[in-house]
Amino acid sequence: MDDSSNVTPFRRAADAIRDKVAPEPGLTDLVSRLTGDAKDVARAEIALQKAKVGEAVARYRNAVIFFAIAGVLALAGLIALLVGMIETLATLTGPGLATLIVVGGTFLAAAILAVIGKNRLSPKVDA
Repeated sequence: MDDSSNVTPFRRAADAIRDKVAPEPGLTDLVSRLTGDAKDVARAEIALQKAKVGEAVARYRNAVIFFAIAGVLALAGLIALLVGMIETLATLTGPGLATLIVVGGTFLAAAILAVIGKNRLSPKVDA
């Protein structure tokens, strides 16, 4: 004979809590959860590194674009300067000689800079 009127309210509450509490996980469950959490952390770290690399690549790509545009503009300015020098010298020496002087001076400056650059690349020999 089951008389539920004899059960105290505390007993009923304890039974209800015991029914809702899950049993403690075993070692295999804990190791499985640990492995899953480690995989999640590794995936998150890889995603973070990919995001950092992507952001850095975008920054460098934009910088290269601006450097290229600056180089093109600098070259255009140099050409304009050389043409202006030829025009200025042409009034004194004639157009052919002015062109020869300006182009020769430009090639001489380029050769000097190339030799300096080559010397900076070659290893120094201490005697």
